[in-house]
Amino acid sequence: MAMETLLPEELGVRATYALMISCIAPRPIAWVSTLSPEGVPNLAPFSYFNAGGANPPSIVFSPTNFRDGRPKDTLRNVEATGEFVVNIAPYELAQRMNETSADFEYGISEFEQVGLTPLPSRFVKPYRVAESPIQMECRLFQVVRHGTGALAANYVIGEVLCFHVATHLLKEGPIVDNRIADFIGRMGESWYCRATPESMFWLPRP
Repeated sequence: MAMETLLPEELGVRATYALMISCIAPRPIAWVSTLSPEGVPNLAPFSYFNAGGANPPSIVFSPTNFRDGRPKDTLRNVEATGEFVVNIAPYELAQRMNETSADFEYGISEFEQVGLTPLPSRFVKPYRVAESPIQMECRLFQVVRHGTGALAANYVIGEVLCFHVATHLLKEGPIVDNRIADFIGRMGESWYCRATPESMFWLPRP
């Protein structure tokens, strides 16, 4: 097949970002809730997100800097408090999840802006999203910065202290039944995908 070689230094930051999110897809979405030092709830989605390990259970997400180089509110809060919750948004919450990605002023609660219910957590202070069927309470392990300025990475590594999972999603194990979870994923541009049973396939490991 014909191939084209594309160099980040020639593309520039914005074009490189657009190329990356179109190449690396679909991506799971961490809907991260935090608290400011003053106690104001914050909620924002991040598709640079994945599992890290299981011993201890860990996750990593990256709130990249704003295009003017400022850190995002989520990063400010996590570094100040050392705590956050990762909520999972199924298809029915996709629109409200997307609405929380708006650039609200610092100190504005996205819970209130988009009509979501803050639910007290058990081990951390940030609220869970009551409407989310899967919630993971996390304690900050480390923030690893890579780069500076616009869209630079800030890898937030967190240890999962507990999982809250809607009973109807659980199979024995316990395992979340992916066939009914109705997960969504982020793709390039403004595209998303939906993990329906028809789009999934079973592939045993060799």
